[in-house]
Amino acid sequence: MKSLRLPHCLLALYVVFFAVLAVRPYDRSVWFAENLPIMIIVATLAVTYRWHRFSNTSYILMSFLVFMHTLGGHFTFERVPFDFVTDLFGFSRNHYDRIGHFTVGFYAFPIAEFVTRRRLSNSLVLTALFAIFSIFAVAAGYEIIEWLYAVISAPEQGLAFLGSQGDIWDAQKDMLADGLGAVAATLLYVFMQRRKRDDG
Repeated sequence: MKSLRLPHCLLALYVVFFAVLAVRPYDRSVWFAENLPIMIIVATLAVTYRWHRFSNTSYILMSFLVFMHTLGGHFTFERVPFDFVTDLFGFSRNHYDRIGHFTVGFYAFPIAEFVTRRRLSNSLVLTALFAIFSIFAVAAGYEIIEWLYAVISAPEQGLAFLGSQGDIWDAQKDMLADGLGAVAATLLYVFMQRRKRDDG
Protein backbone atom coordinates (compact mmCIF):
# COMPACT_ATOMS: atom_id res chain seq x y z
CA MET A 1 0.00 0.00 0.00
CA LYS A 2 2.86 2.35 0.80
CA SER A 3 4.36 1.84 -2.67
CA LEU A 4 1.15 3.15 -4.22
CA ARG A 5 1.28 6.42 -2.31
CA LEU A 6 4.40 7.91 -3.86
CA PRO A 7 3.01 8.45 -7.40
CA HIS A 8 -0.12 10.06 -5.92
CA CYS A 9 1.97 12.32 -3.68
CA LEU A 10 4.16 13.36 -6.61
CA LEU A 11 1.08 14.11 -8.71
CA ALA A 12 -0.50 16.20 -5.95
CA LEU A 13 2.77 18.07 -5.44
CA TYR A 14 3.02 18.74 -9.18
CA VAL A 15 -0.53 20.12 -9.33
CA VAL A 16 0.22 22.57 -6.51
CA PHE A 17 3.62 23.48 -8.01
CA PHE A 18 2.06 24.00 -11.44
CA ALA A 19 -0.78 26.14 -10.06
CA VAL A 20 1.59 28.42 -8.12
CA LEU A 21 3.96 28.88 -11.07
CA ALA A 22 1.09 29.46 -13.49
CA VAL A 23 0.56 32.83 -11.83
CA ARG A 24 2.27 35.71 -13.64
CA PRO A 25 4.97 33.85 -15.59
CA TYR A 26 7.62 35.88 -17.39
CA ASP A 27 5.99 35.24 -20.78
CA ARG A 28 2.62 33.49 -21.05
CA SER A 29 3.19 32.07 -24.54
CA VAL A 30 6.61 30.69 -23.58
CA TRP A 31 5.10 29.34 -20.36
CA PHE A 32 2.48 27.46 -22.37
CA ALA A 33 5.01 26.09 -24.86
CA GLU A 34 7.32 24.90 -22.08
CA ASN A 35 4.55 23.35 -19.97
CA LEU A 36 2.61 21.62 -22.74
CA PRO A 37 4.98 18.64 -23.13
CA ILE A 38 5.18 18.23 -19.36
CA MET A 39 1.39 18.27 -19.01
CA ILE A 40 1.21 15.60 -21.73
CA ILE A 41 3.76 13.45 -19.87
CA VAL A 42 1.95 13.78 -16.54
CA ALA A 43 -1.47 13.16 -18.12
CA THR A 44 -0.16 10.07 -19.94
CA LEU A 45 1.32 8.63 -16.76
CA ALA A 46 -1.91 9.32 -14.87
CA VAL A 47 -4.18 7.79 -17.53
CA THR A 48 -2.04 4.66 -17.99
CA TYR A 49 -1.41 4.18 -14.26
CA ARG A 50 -3.86 1.29 -13.91
CA TRP A 51 -2.49 -0.38 -17.01
CA HIS A 52 1.18 -0.04 -16.17
CA ARG A 53 2.67 1.05 -12.85
CA PHE A 54 6.32 1.91 -12.83
CA SER A 55 8.57 1.42 -9.84
CA ASN A 56 8.96 4.17 -7.26
CA THR A 57 12.49 4.71 -8.57
CA SER A 58 11.09 5.41 -12.03
CA TYR A 59 8.51 7.87 -10.73
CA ILE A 60 11.14 9.73 -8.70
CA LEU A 61 13.50 9.94 -11.66
CA MET A 62 10.71 11.11 -13.99
CA SER A 63 9.65 13.79 -11.52
CA PHE A 64 12.98 15.63 -11.79
CA LEU A 65 12.22 16.80 -15.33
CA VAL A 66 8.59 17.57 -14.49
CA PHE A 67 9.46 19.95 -11.65
CA MET A 68 12.54 21.49 -13.28
CA HIS A 69 10.69 22.13 -16.53
CA THR A 70 7.71 23.65 -14.74
CA LEU A 71 10.03 26.04 -12.92
CA GLY A 72 11.84 26.84 -16.16
CA GLY A 73 8.54 27.58 -17.86
CA HIS A 74 7.68 30.19 -15.24
CA PHE A 75 10.92 32.15 -15.48
CA THR A 76 12.10 30.93 -18.94
CA PHE A 77 15.14 28.71 -18.56
CA GLU A 78 17.79 31.37 -18.96
CA ARG A 79 16.19 33.52 -16.23
CA VAL A 80 15.76 30.86 -13.55
CA PRO A 81 17.55 32.10 -10.41
CA PHE A 82 20.63 29.91 -10.65
CA ASP A 83 23.36 32.45 -9.98
CA PHE A 84 24.86 30.52 -7.08
CA VAL A 85 25.86 27.68 -9.45
CA THR A 86 26.95 30.07 -12.19
CA ASP A 87 29.14 32.01 -9.76
CA LEU A 88 30.43 28.89 -7.98
CA PHE A 89 31.85 27.39 -11.16
CA GLY A 90 32.57 30.67 -12.95
CA PHE A 91 30.20 29.94 -15.83
CA SER A 92 29.43 32.65 -18.37
CA ARG A 93 25.81 31.47 -18.84
CA ASN A 94 22.96 30.04 -16.84
CA HIS A 95 23.24 26.24 -17.07
CA TYR A 96 19.88 25.46 -15.49
CA ASP A 97 18.64 24.31 -18.89
CA ARG A 98 21.58 21.90 -19.24
CA ILE A 99 20.68 20.23 -15.96
CA GLY A 100 17.07 20.12 -17.14
CA HIS A 101 18.17 18.35 -20.30
CA PHE A 102 20.26 15.92 -18.24
CA THR A 103 17.09 14.94 -16.35
CA VAL A 104 15.39 14.16 -19.67
CA GLY A 105 17.81 11.26 -19.84
CA PHE A 106 16.41 9.87 -16.59
CA TYR A 107 13.47 8.59 -18.63
CA ALA A 108 15.77 5.89 -19.96
CA PHE A 109 15.23 4.10 -16.65
CA PRO A 110 11.43 3.69 -17.00
CA ILE A 111 11.87 2.86 -20.69
CA ALA A 112 14.23 0.01 -19.81
CA GLU A 113 11.91 -1.03 -17.01
CA PHE A 114 8.93 -1.11 -19.38
CA VAL A 115 10.82 -3.20 -21.94
CA THR A 116 11.86 -5.69 -19.28
CA ARG A 117 8.45 -6.02 -17.62
CA ARG A 118 6.68 -6.47 -20.95
CA ARG A 119 9.32 -9.03 -21.96
CA LEU A 120 10.06 -7.18 -25.18
CA SER A 121 13.72 -8.10 -24.81
CA ASN A 122 15.54 -10.82 -22.89
CA SER A 123 18.90 -9.10 -23.30
CA LEU A 124 19.91 -6.57 -20.68
CA VAL A 125 22.43 -5.06 -23.09
CA LEU A 126 19.84 -4.57 -25.86
CA THR A 127 17.35 -3.17 -23.36
CA ALA A 128 19.93 -0.67 -22.12
CA LEU A 129 20.91 0.38 -25.65
CA PHE A 130 17.26 0.76 -26.67
CA ALA A 131 16.61 3.01 -23.68
CA ILE A 132 19.61 5.22 -24.45
CA PHE A 133 18.86 5.46 -28.18
CA SER A 134 15.21 6.27 -27.43
CA ILE A 135 16.29 9.28 -25.39
CA PHE A 136 18.64 10.44 -28.13
CA ALA A 137 15.76 10.18 -30.63
CA VAL A 138 13.42 12.19 -28.37
CA ALA A 139 16.18 14.75 -27.76
CA ALA A 140 16.71 15.27 -31.49
CA GLY A 141 12.97 15.53 -32.08
CA TYR A 142 12.55 18.11 -29.34
CA GLU A 143 15.37 20.25 -30.73
CA ILE A 144 13.59 20.27 -34.09
CA ILE A 145 10.37 21.36 -32.37
CA GLU A 146 12.27 24.16 -30.59
CA TRP A 147 13.72 25.31 -33.91
CA LEU A 148 10.29 25.34 -35.59
CA TYR A 149 8.75 27.26 -32.68
CA ALA A 150 11.56 29.81 -32.81
CA VAL A 151 11.02 30.30 -36.55
CA ILE A 152 7.25 30.82 -36.44
CA SER A 153 6.97 32.79 -33.18
CA ALA A 154 7.94 36.35 -32.34
CA PRO A 155 11.74 36.79 -32.12
CA GLU A 156 11.86 37.43 -28.37
CA GLN A 157 9.56 34.50 -27.59
CA GLY A 158 11.52 32.22 -29.91
CA LEU A 159 14.82 33.07 -28.24
CA ALA A 160 13.31 32.63 -24.78
CA PHE A 161 11.98 29.21 -25.75
CA LEU A 162 15.30 28.14 -27.27
CA GLY A 163 17.27 29.36 -24.28
CA SER A 164 20.48 29.19 -26.32
CA GLN A 165 21.89 32.32 -24.67
CA GLY A 166 24.05 33.04 -27.72
CA ASP A 167 25.61 29.57 -27.93
CA ILE A 168 25.60 28.38 -31.56
CA TRP A 169 26.13 24.80 -30.41
CA ASP A 170 23.32 24.90 -27.87
CA ALA A 171 21.18 22.24 -29.59
CA GLN A 172 24.09 19.80 -29.83
CA LYS A 173 25.06 20.36 -26.19
CA ASP A 174 21.45 19.90 -25.10
CA MET A 175 21.27 16.57 -26.92
CA LEU A 176 24.55 15.53 -25.34
CA ALA A 177 23.17 16.41 -21.89
CA ASP A 178 20.06 14.32 -22.65
CA GLY A 179 22.25 11.43 -23.73
CA LEU A 180 24.55 11.62 -20.70
CA GLY A 181 21.52 11.59 -18.42
CA ALA A 182 20.26 8.52 -20.27
CA VAL A 183 23.59 6.75 -19.83
CA ALA A 184 23.60 7.56 -16.10
CA ALA A 185 20.01 6.35 -15.63
CA THR A 186 20.63 3.21 -17.67
CA LEU A 187 23.74 2.35 -15.69
CA LEU A 188 21.65 2.67 -12.54
CA TYR A 189 19.04 0.37 -14.06
CA VAL A 190 21.63 -2.23 -15.08
CA PHE A 191 23.20 -2.11 -11.62
CA MET A 192 19.83 -2.60 -9.93
CA GLN A 193 18.88 -5.44 -12.26
CA ARG A 194 22.14 -7.29 -11.70
CA ARG A 195 21.86 -6.79 -7.96
CA LYS A 196 18.31 -8.10 -8.09
CA ARG A 197 19.45 -11.19 -10.00
CA ASP A 198 22.29 -11.82 -7.59
CA ASP A 199 19.95 -11.53 -4.60
CA GLY A 200 17.40 -13.78 -6.29
